[in-house]
Amino acid sequence: MAGPRALPVTQQVGRARGCGRGEPAELREEAARCPVLDRDGRSVPFQALYGDRKAIVVFVRNFLCYTCKEYVEDLAKVPKAFLQEANVRLIVIGQSSYHHIKPFCSLTGYTHEMYVDPQREIYKTLGMKRGEGNNISVRSPHVKSNTLLGSIRSIWRAMTGPAFDFQGDPAQQGGALIIGPGNEVHFLHLDKNRLDHVPINTILQLAGVKTVNFSNKPQIIDI
Repeated sequence: MAGPRALPVTQQVGRARGCGRGEPAELREEAARCPVLDRDGRSVPFQALYGDRKAIVVFVRNFLCYTCKEYVEDLAKVPKAFLQEANVRLIVIGQSSYHHIKPFCSLTGYTHEMYVDPQREIYKTLGMKRGEGNNISVRSPHVKSNTLLGSIRSIWRAMTGPAFDFQGDPAQQGGALIIGPGNEVHFLHLDKNRLDHVPINTILQLAGVKTVNFSNKPQIIDI
């Protein structure tokens, strides 16, 4: 069963404009016009991804980040049928070269849409932070690895990749956005650190999409 309809954003977020109390925010044209690249290197303006319908857009730190990998592995479990029923797109945006999109999709099993913002123009316009404080009190429900093991795996992937390519700025934090149709912003979350992910079912509910059982336990269905 689909979650409740999301309420509009009621405070100014990032650099969105035209957002007052009780009114939806509107993404600035400078962000809407920013180019993103698809897996084949084709450039499209960011606004083309949400102009005609609502979109959930997840910005990841970098493609070597173990927390991003595990979060996207769970995003991959969202059925296409749920998105189609709600008429919502699910999009992941990274900030590496487009050459890394196909390998990352293969690694995570992610089959929904993915693009990159190599110059981090959208990240900057939305106000996503760089760097990470010492206080990491939050814990993402989608990250299974501990910090030590996850970091070792990320370093190993970097060492075995071409020329120690970190597949994006290692200091960049990500976030999540619900936007569209048009430049109307319904929700924006800016990650404070690598574990500060919005739970996927929360963002699905806000976008009006059915939620997903991410546990290994079978769901109990009422008849």
